[in-house]
Amino acid sequence: MTDNRPPLAVFDLDGTLADSAHRQHLLERRPRDWDAFFAAAPADPPLPEGVALALRSAEDSEVVYLTGRPERCRADTVAWLAAQGLPEGRIWMRANHDRRPARQTKLEVLKRLARNREVRMLVDDDLLVCDAAEQAGFTVVRARWAASSPAMKDAQGAQGRT
Repeated sequence: MTDNRPPLAVFDLDGTLADSAHRQHLLERRPRDWDAFFAAAPADPPLPEGVALALRSAEDSEVVYLTGRPERCRADTVAWLAAQGLPEGRIWMRANHDRRPARQTKLEVLKRLARNREVRMLVDDDLLVCDAAEQAGFTVVRARWAASSPAMKDAQGAQGRT
């Protein structure tokens, strides 16, 4: 680490800060309707446990967000974070046509961040992302406070786009 700034606390959005339960049914049909899934995100209620952890983390860390949401969702995502009173922070989103698994894309971003900053923790609900981050040596808080449907778990494993 070569930076004097505070460490980073990296938060996922869907299933960690945002309760996506009301839109998980959109992933049950084949093909999965990812466009509708992400379009419904502005209606997500906050997950109190995740929001509280982000607010506590902001006391001694810089909070940043790392999501599988595509870039086209940025304006809605920024508005949602502000409406929940979450700390301002950089938002890392996937390119609109990037279909790689989240365990790959998120790990790439974490490694890039760790080149110049201490990454204090990653908070995520995706088991595969958490496993990959732990295997790479990152401290992980597994967000187990949201209900995840079988369709969501399958989609995360098969396509990993959250």
